Amino acid sequence: MSDRPPLTVVFDLDGTLVDTAPDLIAALGVALEREGIPNPPYEEARGLIGAGAKALVERGVAVAGREVSAERLEELHAIFLDHYADHIADRSRPYPGCLAALDRLAAEGAKLAVCTNKIERFARLLLDRLDLTGSFDAIVGGDTFGVGKPAPAPLHGAIRQAGGELERAVMIGDSLADVKAARAAGVPVVVMTFGYTETPAAELGGDVLIDHFDELDEAIRRVTATASPAEQAAPPRRSGTGQ
Repeated sequence: MSDRPPLTVVFDLDGTLVDTAPDLIAALGVALEREGIPNPPYEEARGLIGAGAKALVERGVAVAGREVSAERLEELHAIFLDHYADHIADRSRPYPGCLAALDRLAAEGAKLAVCTNKIERFARLLLDRLDLTGSFDAIVGGDTFGVGKPAPAPLHGAIRQAGGELERAVMIGDSLADVKAARAAGVPVVVMTFGYTETPAAELGGDVLIDHFDELDEAIRRVTATASPAEQAAPPRRSGTGQ
């Protein structure tokens, strides 16, 4: 039996564990409508997700070529949150293979955590509605420590709250914020290619790219194994492709 501490696997939420785009974009449309702004096309709006609710509203305003005051942005953000709270899991669902992957990791003794830029109470509400809260040892939101990703503090905090150790942790995400947070925190990072990012997943700087949760176990084994300096400097690999 290994005397190493258990692995801590920290997941981003939106675009990594759960496809939340339908409900986020619907809430964005409600907020923008109050300003007389049409919602962007679905795929364009999907690319705006990833930095938290206020940033999503701000980006929605910006892509329409409009400007609003800081006070108005706060009002639109509040409208967004009011609608989103009531419709947070209307169409949001875990990605294919997610639940089975979480079960496998838990069975292997891993500690599991969520580190998201979503406000913590909304992250917990979503996970509650999807019956996923009990799967995690820690849930950290963008407001839990007063700063969101790409700062390393939320990731450090998630690992600590889960009872894990930094040296035995890995980040699973889909965005530049996730990759930067992992790099700043000093942990390896697996990037999901199906998430929400304006930058192509292969250009985010992750250690391994995966297309499906069925590939997660092998990806984690790769990034948590001791790597040589040459391997550490190599471009991101796709799990299961031999690259």
